[in-house]
Amino acid sequence: MTKAPTRIQKRNRAAILSAGLDVFSQYGFRGTTLDQIADAAGLSKPNLLYYFSSKEAIHTALLERLLENWLDPLKALDAAGDPVQEIMAYAQRKLALSKDFPRESRLFANEILQGAPRIEYILHTDLKQLVDEKTTVIKGWADKGKIAPVDPYHLIFSIWALTQHYADFDVQVQAVMPGSDPYAGAATYLDHVISRILQP
Repeated sequence: MTKAPTRIQKRNRAAILSAGLDVFSQYGFRGTTLDQIADAAGLSKPNLLYYFSSKEAIHTALLERLLENWLDPLKALDAAGDPVQEIMAYAQRKLALSKDFPRESRLFANEILQGAPRIEYILHTDLKQLVDEKTTVIKGWADKGKIAPVDPYHLIFSIWALTQHYADFDVQVQAVMPGSDPYAGAATYLDHVISRILQP
């Protein structure tokens, strides 16, 4: 019988994962060291290694946790709903994900930029299957004249670009719009763009 972790063990594991998320999202996998993560977590390196055997183990744990939530916004797109409203709602969910989980977004972006060595299988299986399913729904709406003719794959790519940009390029966004909340304007702009694209 596996012994349940103590409160201190839970706290330390959470601190390591939070620190790892900070460091990985800033420096990428290759640029991150265990010493950096240990320092950020306020733990010694030997103490960190008690919980995770390697840098790879921390990175994998973070990616697994991220991917549990990353596909949810697209899964929620409902074939029985109003097409324009469903697609606009999907875009807003993606924008909220960038706002609420910017470190996770940058972690994912860094992994993709490195060729996705640790999640490539998910891109070719879970992600592809979900995108294929939802593009079929979007194409069906277009074929029935419920939305304007649009390439469903490129529509989804555009939504990713329009939403994840705010997290992945936060430094650039803040430099251009200092002291403002870009997400407030982004939500309105996103609705405007997508409704204009999709209206038949």
